[in-house]
Amino acid sequence: MEEQTNAIILRVLERAPQWIRHDLESKDVGVRARAEETLAAMIANALGEGTGASSED
Repeated sequence: MEEQTNAIILRVLERAPQWIRHDLESKDVGVRARAEETLAAMIANALGEGTGASSED
């Protein structure tokens, strides 16, 4: 179970849009928080679906 969860999270991180990657490095707390919240929602959604793949895959 833990391996599957790790694989899902890794898949989401690999597919994260460039703007999220960029904004996670921001010195602006608001920008960084937005990126963190978006990434957390993406991970939660993928875990809820039980897959790291989007519906287009």
